[in-house]
Amino acid sequence: MGKVVAALSMSLDGFVADENDGVAELFGWYQNGEVEVPSADPRWVFHVTEASARFLKHSLAGAGALICGRRLFDRTDGWGGRHPAGCPVFVVSHSVPGGWPRDDSETSFHPDAIGALEAAQKVAGDRTVSVSTPTLTHQYLDAGLLDELVVSLVPVLLGTGISFFGAQEVTPIRLDDPEVIEGRGVTHLTFRVLR
Repeated sequence: MGKVVAALSMSLDGFVADENDGVAELFGWYQNGEVEVPSADPRWVFHVTEASARFLKHSLAGAGALICGRRLFDRTDGWGGRHPAGCPVFVVSHSVPGGWPRDDSETSFHPDAIGALEAAQKVAGDRTVSVSTPTLTHQYLDAGLLDELVVSLVPVLLGTGISFFGAQEVTPIRLDDPEVIEGRGVTHLTFRVLR
């Protein structure tokens, strides 16, 4: 099985979105460089620094499945049916939105986080299962199912918003020393979860 990895851009004060779910202050690094990195969907092309390009290409190439919650799915309009990583998307939701599932999209809906993870791992095989929401990150950390935390740390203080790390039920959670990639306007930190 591949790794289960939670990966999000985060402000220096720990937020993954502002109080209105906005991410503009956190996603600037996707367009602040000279190296073009195409996504699996031609609608999204990133222009990043050389260091961030290495990080991003590795992340995109290794993606076997993505798990998200219903709020992120709704905010992105389901990425129009195709996530930039080009992998199947597993949405944790108690209901299925109108118009879904669609024949032109590898998006499925699951009523619980563990079931979504099991389905994603089966599809991903030895590739990475990416977790894209704080709530699911907390659940998988508490259950001992998360292998890595990847924080793209952006030098901004949002002051308030949606926190990446809330009150974990199972603590302490110990992490290995980070692998560090310094980009422009972002530092990519990869932490292995110690068990």
